[in-house]
Amino acid sequence: MKRHEVRARIEDSGILPSVRVNSRELARYAAETVYSAGIPVVEITMTTPGALDVIDDLAKRYPDMAVGAGTVLDEEAARLCVEAGARFITSPGFIPEVVAYTNKVNIVALPGALTPTEIIAAWKAGSDLVKIFPTGHIGGIQYVRALKVPLPQIPLIATGGVNQLTASDFILAGATAIGLGGELLPREALHFHQTDRIHELAGRFLSLVRDARSLRETYY
Repeated sequence: MKRHEVRARIEDSGILPSVRVNSRELARYAAETVYSAGIPVVEITMTTPGALDVIDDLAKRYPDMAVGAGTVLDEEAARLCVEAGARFITSPGFIPEVVAYTNKVNIVALPGALTPTEIIAAWKAGSDLVKIFPTGHIGGIQYVRALKVPLPQIPLIATGGVNQLTASDFILAGATAIGLGGELLPREALHFHQTDRIHELAGRFLSLVRDARSLRETYY
């Protein structure tokens, strides 16, 4: 899967699920369940035990899944993730060496940023999209809306503070996508393998994103 195809999957779905669990078995289950629910993108965080093995397994068994690595903090970790099959790399902040490496190997880069200065720096460094993290603690929807006024050309992913009540408003505020963790993959649902519950949540979020985009195109 080429870089532009991975980016298109993220932008088209409008949802970036983040899997942060305490076992590789749960990570596989979470990724497979999200994928079967119609979200062809999933991020396996490096804080998950055996994350590289999970990425390798998913990349081989699901060639149409855009599986990525999250919480990547240096170039060496990025290299290992890419070698395992990661098709995009995310970080909680802007780490120039990580973005530089992803550009070198032509892999999608999704660094985190908070301030306008960080966002612009990440974008100029060659990032594909920029994650605003933690969005919910710095103004949430209003902050994303304020950022999009001077920076309409930079695609933003709102992460942190996104739930069923706020998802539509983040998209209406200008976010290209929303980052989801426990709101999409509740700990209890993962532990008890409540596939139907996760599918229902995925369907709700997909509908919220789709409807908000239609509304934005009509009225904004």
